[in-house]
Amino acid sequence: MGCAISGLAAKAEFGERNTEDAAVAAAYPREDQIQMIKESWKVIRDDIAKVGIIMFVRLFETHPECKDVFFLFRDVEDLERLRSSRELRAHGLRVMSFIEKSVARLDQLERLEALALELGKSHYHYNAPPKYYSYVGAEFICAVQPILKERWTAELEEAWKTMFQYVTSLMKQGYQEESSRQRHLALSPKERPDKRNTAL
Repeated sequence: MGCAISGLAAKAEFGERNTEDAAVAAAYPREDQIQMIKESWKVIRDDIAKVGIIMFVRLFETHPECKDVFFLFRDVEDLERLRSSRELRAHGLRVMSFIEKSVARLDQLERLEALALELGKSHYHYNAPPKYYSYVGAEFICAVQPILKERWTAELEEAWKTMFQYVTSLMKQGYQEESSRQRHLALSPKERPDKRNTAL
């Protein structure tokens, strides 16, 4: 453990909200923060598989309830077995790929928003509730600090936090939109609101 924002601190640091507040978007990173994130990513991307594994092992250490979302890891108690899991490595790489795409799209707000909203919608179908999203950002930050060594600063940490808060707020919004859409689809045609009769 040993990371100040890991575990319970993640809730406060990453501004965890109820899912009802998901539509309230977090602040977008400033231009100087975007540049810091992009520069640090150049170093981080050389170790993305390692960061992905560290991030998820730490996530399962600090928040064991998160394993319930992952069918393959639900019953695995041995963290060493997790560290060598091909499935965990593959999932870590998928998450790191999303982070890489997010970093690349920091200058393209519409594309970043579409990416994060879509990921939130897909997480609805994975039964991965929004309450876990902020934990991933906290564990990512803890995993990259040793890789960046003296390059890591309080300002860089704040930049990454801002990006993760922004992206996770959009993911939560996407999750809520998909949840609402699925509830609407589940209604029988008689129960659905008739859009033709809404105007007075």
